Amino acid sequence: MGPLTLLTFIPAVGAAVVGLLPGNNHKLIRWTTLVTTAIVLVIAASLYPQFSTTMAGINQESSFQFVEKASWIPQYGINYFVGVDGLSFPMVLLTALLCFLCIPASWGIGKFVKGYHALFLLLETGMIGTFVSLDFFLFYVFWELMLLPMYFLIGIWGGPRRVYAAIKFFLYTLLGSVLMLIVILVLYFNVKDPATGLHTFNMLHMMNGANHSAFLNLDTVRALLFFGLYIGFAIKVPVFPFHTWLPDAHVEAPTAISVILAGVLLKMGTYGLLRVNYAMLPDTTLYFAWFLALMGTINIIYGALCAMAQTDLKKLVAYSSISHMGYVMLAMSAFTPAGMNGAVLQMFNHGTITAMLFLLVGVIYDRAHHREIAGFGGLANVMPKYLGVTAVAFFASMGLPGLSGFISEALCFIGAFPVWQTFTIISIGSIIITAGYLLWTMQRIFFGSTNPKYTDLPDINARELFTLIPLALIVIYLGIWPHAVLDLMNTSMSFLGNLVQHGGSL
Repeated sequence: MGPLTLLTFIPAVGAAVVGLLPGNNHKLIRWTTLVTTAIVLVIAASLYPQFSTTMAGINQESSFQFVEKASWIPQYGINYFVGVDGLSFPMVLLTALLCFLCIPASWGIGKFVKGYHALFLLLETGMIGTFVSLDFFLFYVFWELMLLPMYFLIGIWGGPRRVYAAIKFFLYTLLGSVLMLIVILVLYFNVKDPATGLHTFNMLHMMNGANHSAFLNLDTVRALLFFGLYIGFAIKVPVFPFHTWLPDAHVEAPTAISVILAGVLLKMGTYGLLRVNYAMLPDTTLYFAWFLALMGTINIIYGALCAMAQTDLKKLVAYSSISHMGYVMLAMSAFTPAGMNGAVLQMFNHGTITAMLFLLVGVIYDRAHHREIAGFGGLANVMPKYLGVTAVAFFASMGLPGLSGFISEALCFIGAFPVWQTFTIISIGSIIITAGYLLWTMQRIFFGSTNPKYTDLPDINARELFTLIPLALIVIYLGIWPHAVLDLMNTSMSFLGNLVQHGGSL
């Protein structure tokens, strides 16, 4: 059994173990879950020094590392086929890290503790499985596996409007899944394995235009397939106008689930576009590059303006995520090396920064039992440690030089400007808006006279610091030395950008 299989299924085994534990032994359940996620993180981290940063390509089996392949349902060309490259490996590391840190952040959950932790571990299996899958049937199974745990985690453990938020999340995501399934079936029936002559779900065979039938090479068909996949993935990002589920889901979700939503699930949208649309339909992607750049620009500006208008701190962070994922869309639409690398680095960096932000929202909510920005004031006098950690997260989010957000945003703009000058200039204006709403938020929460109701609030505690300090260190370290992640993705992403620029003719 290879490392990727262990990474994927250890959480599922952990979920089964948690399900067998006594429901009233909350401490044992929490520690079992924490140990399970720690094992996954250790395995993922152990692969880091083994990962080759020089393997070129993104559409051949030799382009992937730690590959595992076994026949699953051979009559229908379905295989258990997993592997990672420069696109997926950073996402696997991010998922393993955030899942581990989310368990201590969940220790305040007191309702149905066994069910919560079992569903969380099942969710981790779905997320890692999606990133490592190279068989489209397997990819879809893991993609759908994420849906049910997240639905229940929001719908049972969320806030007052949790059922509405969970149903909205479910329906939006299900719509995207149905469109994706239609495209998968069309691809399956129009792509054959050159070795066996049978239809196949092998994603690498689907990336090879020589295996496409004449029907699949029709421009109209390829455009329909592109937009079917685009909508499915855009809902996850989320891209305007498919974004309305996100603020509701974030506001109602428990803190740790908001971290996973913003830190990992949003990245699956842009990951899917890069893995599927870019690699399987490169010529159509090139043709609609202007559309991707336009939607990225709209996301950047619209998300930032909406964030500025929020009075709820958690909703502000949710809209800021919409804006920051727009940077990814804009950069990846340029296909330049800087743009492609900047897009994936922004996916990783945004995952760590937004995780900090949502954890920090959870810290203050646990004490004040509300998230209204105007309801605080003067907390710097009461919670100085909390202020220090919050400052790191806010400054990273606004792209302060020396922190990771600056590097990835700068690469996004550097990569996009030669191709989309107007879109890039418009998007750069969001830096001022972002700095405005974040600094204004800090001023209202931390400075001025202290609200008499909160003069005795306890400062951030050791358990909360345990979840935040590792993320803060990563944000600072990658702000100084981004090569730790950039080197993982550079070869694969440069090849993918070149592939699309040439319409798949490499």
